Amino acid sequence: MRVLIDTNISLDYLLEREPFRQDAEALFAAIDSGQVIGYVTATTLTDIFYIARKQTQNIELARQAVSAMLTVMVICPVNRAVLEAAFQSQLTDFEDAVQIYSAVSQGMDNIVTRDTQGFVDSVIPALSVRQLLEKL
Repeated sequence: MRVLIDTNISLDYLLEREPFRQDAEALFAAIDSGQVIGYVTATTLTDIFYIARKQTQNIELARQAVSAMLTVMVICPVNRAVLEAAFQSQLTDFEDAVQIYSAVSQGMDNIVTRDTQGFVDSVIPALSVRQLLEKL
């Protein structure tokens, strides 16, 4: 199963954010075992670096977070076509729209997010981590 992982779930895992850490760890265990192929957008990596550096006050930890994502995830490109599709979609959250249309361009099965309501208008079904794990 090929799934796009929303930025916040990646951050939950990398920064061990409670109360979401346990679900994120279960998802990454499914990725490690090969049950799930995890994807993130290229823009997620810049967000991870910025937020990890800001929260930890440590550039090396931010670099390690990006390195970890590069090791385990497939990176979806964010190019002009993705940005134009996201913009033309009229979705109110442009960041979510970019993730949706990046997932569309790569033929994802699902988007995994904590904010399933924010992805209600997605052309790709959005699931919570628990919903995805139940499908496995």
